[in-house]
Amino acid sequence: MEVTTIAKDLFQRQAPFDVYDEIKAKGIQIDALVNDAGQGQYGEFKDTDINRELDIIQLNIGAYVTFTKLYLKEMLARNEGQILQVASIASELPGPLQAIYHATKAAVLSFTEAIQEENKDSQVTITALQPGLTDTDFFRKADMTQAKNVAEGNPADPADVAKDGYEALKAGEKRVISGFMNKVQVTMSNIIPDALVAAKVHNESVPVGDNKK
Repeated sequence: MEVTTIAKDLFQRQAPFDVYDEIKAKGIQIDALVNDAGQGQYGEFKDTDINRELDIIQLNIGAYVTFTKLYLKEMLARNEGQILQVASIASELPGPLQAIYHATKAAVLSFTEAIQEENKDSQVTITALQPGLTDTDFFRKADMTQAKNVAEGNPADPADVAKDGYEALKAGEKRVISGFMNKVQVTMSNIIPDALVAAKVHNESVPVGDNKK
């Protein structure tokens, strides 16, 4: 298997277009697109850096939308192809102390469900992957390593999450929640009032040693 690496800063609005152009110039056809770039920022919204948050919105939403539009058009023209959108169980939950990240993932899930419906009569399949806490560098980049659910949690193996996403993509499933306890959490969040879900997430996300409830 040959791997071609293209390094671009996806915080930049033009970067996804540049990646697309480079791939096209190399004559490479994309049969399966995996959108999985994403970052977050930990802290109360009133205190966090708005410029970083705008970058995160561009990365977590803008890059997904751009890559999806460019490759969906190609796939529809061939009437074949697969797209995996990495959302998160965060897309189902209000996210105190990660307000922007949760909001971007809610946007990814809503966007994915909309284009699934638009293209349901084609042979192009679009799948949403919703992992929970996963053992990646995400939390260090988000300055979130001191959060209670990260410091005391049991993160999933990235290989297991990737396997769940791959299998769902190949099967043409619309959506997969990775991990049994994540399925339970999402199911409960659909029953419990949003305000109580937000309070629960807030309590689980406070810094270790913080007595705030």
